[in-house]
Amino acid sequence: ACWVVEGMLNCPKDPVVETAEEAKEPAEADINELCKDMFNKMATYLTGELTATSEDYKLLENMNKLTSLKYLEMKDIAINISRNLKDLNQKYAALQPYLEQINLIEEQVAALEQAAYKLDAYSKKLEAKYKKLEKR
Repeated sequence: ACWVVEGMLNCPKDPVVETAEEAKEPAEADINELCKDMFNKMATYLTGELTATSEDYKLLENMNKLTSLKYLEMKDIAINISRNLKDLNQKYAALQPYLEQINLIEEQVAALEQAAYKLDAYSKKLEAKYKKLEKR
């Protein structure tokens, strides 16, 4: 940064001063060597890029194969679940008549229980009447 003191421009000296040099045409042999070096480096770079792309595609291919195997496993699991569900439904259908019989027996037991309560109540009334008549 520069500043003005008593009308004079003061700028500190820059410790890094660049000097200009005249550009010279490189020798023909140097140009050939530089071109060869540039093409070799470009070939190395492009080979690296293509190798990386190739490796990416191999990785994607492996991922696709693995995913395909996982889907096949899931398909087998789903088929087994479906088969087991069908078997379970068939067993339930085979048990259905027995379940209906159990429900019918349960209803009959409930009706029998009600009849027993009524019979008990009636026998208590009858006993009370008998005791009443016995006292006379």
